Order: sequence, then structure tokens, then C-alpha cells
Amino acid sequence: MSGPRAQSAAALAGLSAAVVLVAGSAAVAAGPGGKTSALRGQASALDARARQALLDLYALDTRLHTAQARLSSLEGQAASLRAQQAILSQQLTATRHTLVVSQRRLGAHLRTLYEQGDTNALAVLLGAQSLDDAVTRLDDLTRVADQNRLVVEVTNTARIRLARVRSTLAARRTELGSALAAARQTANDLSAARSERLTFIAQLRSEQQLKARQISALQLAAQRVEAKSQKLQAAADAASAIAPPGTTSTDSSTSSPTPTAPAPAQPAPAAPTGGRTITVNSTGYALLGHTATGIPVAWGVVAVDPSVIPLGTRMTIPGYGEGVAADTGSAVRGATIDLWFPTLAQARAWGRRSVTITLH
Repeated sequence: MSGPRAQSAAALAGLSAAVVLVAGSAAVAAGPGGKTSALRGQASALDARARQALLDLYALDTRLHTAQARLSSLEGQAASLRAQQAILSQQLTATRHTLVVSQRRLGAHLRTLYEQGDTNALAVLLGAQSLDDAVTRLDDLTRVADQNRLVVEVTNTARIRLARVRSTLAARRTELGSALAAARQTANDLSAARSERLTFIAQLRSEQQLKARQISALQLAAQRVEAKSQKLQAAADAASAIAPPGTTSTDSSTSSPTPTAPAPAQPAPAAPTGGRTITVNSTGYALLGHTATGIPVAWGVVAVDPSVIPLGTRMTIPGYGEGVAADTGSAVRGATIDLWFPTLAQARAWGRRSVTITLH
């Protein structure tokens, strides 16, 4: 492979590797936050765009290869035509020389006939000194007439052939020139389109690398959250008694919310089949900041007692939606959960209610 096809294969391999890297990173990225899901969606969209760009590049390379092959063929025909023109030029030169020689001979014959005066057969016979002389002079007269006829025919044939050759060469030169111009324009247009597509693919590759770095950073954050969550879960499992209630990072009475942009309440999804159900007391809160496990608060973050609901457990809460056990608090003990809301009004609207949740 060489030329545009080899470059396309290299671009295909490099971009495919970047796509696999992004897809693989997105697949293993964990965490309840919406940022990871958004990055996964963006990576998936970039993957689709990359595949389409590669298909477009392949199509462009195929068309460019065809156009370059046609251009090479036309250039070969042009070289052949130039060779034919050179040969025909030599032939034309020889024809012109023959024409000049024929015209000179015709002029010499006409001059001879003029000098001889009356050259009809009877005059030659009457003016001859002997029979041999008469026959010789008649033969000379016939030969001169034949030569004159031949000179006229050669001259006319040469003129006709010269006109035809000139016309044919002009037509072929014009036709080939138009075809070459069109082929060069097509090849240039396809080359420009290919360059634009390669630039676009390079931009996609840069975006994919950026997404890969972002997902990698989220993975590291998720690992830190997981490590902290394991410590909290181990401490909860080792505790033999319930700690006295106190102020937690998720207690709505300790701070007033200052949300920048309220999010719409998510509709309650249909209850999934399977999973363990448990009835708990739920309370809405609307604090900003980070949870006990270190992740930012967001819709779906649920504070739990790890000895009752292990951290990291996914759950479905009727009237709220999907959630993940990702926070703890000294005031959250037993069959109790706290649900995060983006606004204080939404948290107060939820209030405190008993719900039967499904653990997954």
C-alpha cells in the first residue's frame, strides 16, 4: 500500500485506537455523578462521528484513486499524442519537400513543352528524321505527360492529407486538453476534500484524547471515593452500637442552600423487577458541597446507614427516581435515608415520608 490509501490506513488505525481507548475508559468509569454519564455519551457520539468520518475518508480515497488513475491514463494519452505529433511533423516536412520537388518537376516539364512548341503526335511524326526518331519523340512526349499527371496527383493527395492531418490533430488536441483539465480539477477537488476530512479526523482524535483524560481523571476520583467508601463501610460494619445522633454533612438544618441553577424533578420510573425491598423513612435536603465519600452532591445521591444499606448500592425510590447510596451522616441511622434536591423548595415539598425502596 502506498500514497493516499496507506495514509488512510494509518489514520484509520490511529483513530480506531483512540476510539477503543475512549470507549474502554468510559466503560470502566464509575460513580453516581452525572458528569461520568455525560462523558460516556460524548465519547459514544465521538465514536459514531469517527466511524462516519473514516467511512467518508475511505470513499474519498477510492474516488481520488480512480481520478488519479484516469489522470495518469490521460497523461499517457497526451504523451502518445505528442509522439504522434512529432512523427506527423516529420511526415509533414517530408510531404512539403515532396510537394516542392513535384512542383519544380512540373514547372520543368511545362517549360520543356513550351520550348518545344507544338507537341502533338502528328507534328512529331512529320518532323521526325526517321522512324526511330519519331518513336523516340512520341515516347518522350508520353512520358512527360504521364509525369505531369503523376505530379498533379501527388500534389493534390499531399494537400488533402495535410489538411486532414491538421484537422485531426487539432480535434484530438482540443478533446484531450479538455479531458486533462477536467481530470486535474477533479483530482484537486478530491485532494482538498481529503485534506479537510483528515483535519476533521485529527480534531476528533484530539477531542477523544481530551475525553479520555477527563474520564481518566474521573476514574481516579472514583477510586478515591471507593477507597473512602470502603473505610466508612468497614467502620460501620465494625461498630457494635449506634452512635448518638448529631450534625452531619447532609443535615438540612445546618446550612442554607445557595443553588445556582435548580434542576427539574425527575419522574419516578416504573418499579423494576427483582431486587430487595425495604421500607425506610426518607428526608429531603438541599445542601451544596461534597458527600462523606468525597463525591459532589447531585440528584440521585442518597445518604444511608451503611450497616443497613451498603454504600454503593443502587436503589429505586418511588416519587424520586434512581439513587445511589453515596453519603452517610451521624443523623442517618437505621432504616433512614436522606435524598438530595437541588432547591430548598423541592426538599421541603418532599419533607419527611415513609417509602418502600427497591435495592439492586
